[in-house]
Amino acid sequence: MDSAFIPEGVKRCPFPQFLAGLGLAGVVLAWGIFAMLLCWLKGLNQTNMNDSYGFALWIWADLAVIALGGGAFFSGFLKYIVGKDELKNIINFAVLIGFICYSSALLILAIDIGQPLRGWFIFWHANVHSMLTEVAFCLSCYFGVLTIEYIPLILENRQIDKIPFFHNLSHNMHEVMAVFAATGAFLSFFHQGSLGGIAGVLFGRPFAYREGLLVWPWTFFLFTWSAAAYGPCFTIFLIKLLEKITGKKLVKDNVIDLLAKISGWMIFTYIFAKIIDTWYWAVVTVQSKGQTLMDFYDDNMFYGLWILVAEIVVGGIFPALILLTKKGRNSASLLWAAVILACLGVCINRWVMVLQVMAIPVLPFEDWALYYPSWQEIATTILPVAYGVILVMISYRYLPIFPQEKELNPIESH
Repeated sequence: MDSAFIPEGVKRCPFPQFLAGLGLAGVVLAWGIFAMLLCWLKGLNQTNMNDSYGFALWIWADLAVIALGGGAFFSGFLKYIVGKDELKNIINFAVLIGFICYSSALLILAIDIGQPLRGWFIFWHANVHSMLTEVAFCLSCYFGVLTIEYIPLILENRQIDKIPFFHNLSHNMHEVMAVFAATGAFLSFFHQGSLGGIAGVLFGRPFAYREGLLVWPWTFFLFTWSAAAYGPCFTIFLIKLLEKITGKKLVKDNVIDLLAKISGWMIFTYIFAKIIDTWYWAVVTVQSKGQTLMDFYDDNMFYGLWILVAEIVVGGIFPALILLTKKGRNSASLLWAAVILACLGVCINRWVMVLQVMAIPVLPFEDWALYYPSWQEIATTILPVAYGVILVMISYRYLPIFPQEKELNPIESH
């Protein structure tokens, strides 16, 4: 019944099967919406946040999806600014994932502020001395950029494209997309950096505090660097996952190989900088505060030294070495391992910079403060995942996300 809307020359699953998948994701979505409404109607007492944790699971999820969505701005930068034309076959999907991640981040923030009807205060009563104000402005503006980049893809639907106005609008928008890609890269540089900068200026929290360059702590640059490095890995991971689910080849190997190689070099250089940053922090910054490295790690608790090893070695050095070698990129199992470990690595980094910062005692009479999220927090954190699954399903079914799909699956076009 919907075959007229499916891109020409490709095959999709039967409509009832598609509806069943939507229904399953819809149940999870409804659970998250119910929890979200509880937080809005009853307040933030629905959470387990307390005096030690003024922000917690939501902010970690927010920073994680923004980092993972970095594949959108970095792929756009590589394609439109650097001139890596091969990435035109992956840019549509990268934009879709970026759109999902950034809209999810804004949704999480709308839940986290507790009173979403006052969300406009951020813009009308802006605190010009706060990096969070700059983050709010850049996030909102970049989401607008991603929306503009996503619109031409919608207009390329078979039936919508038949309307001359929309056909010409889509064509003209593609012509100026480099401008939006450059704008998106500029906005992303500052909001990614400021998210890290917020942690870096917390001089009362020695675990997060960093020295820096001019007005920026090192974490400003490390957050931007890590998003550009790890974001493409998330894009590759989702493409490979979608290929597994559909049983089709969606992108040529040379495209994946190029993006993986660039990501590998970005991760390698980032981890090198991260190791230097960690070493300097441990032997200079921490010592100047009268503390030692092990004051920030407790092997008897969740935050043992293993978490530092997991972030830098398992989630950084390992995937970088795999992606830097042709043999590693050509091996399906090694490529899977690399992109999964990379995604976990950047998520661990955001976890420690949000939650471990709050857990560590800063006064002599304090003890470690562990945090256990409520089910409402968990449900609303999973909510964007269900929303993302639904949007990917609909976009894949009705929009030409993968330009090479028809070429790579010729049997479907006969």
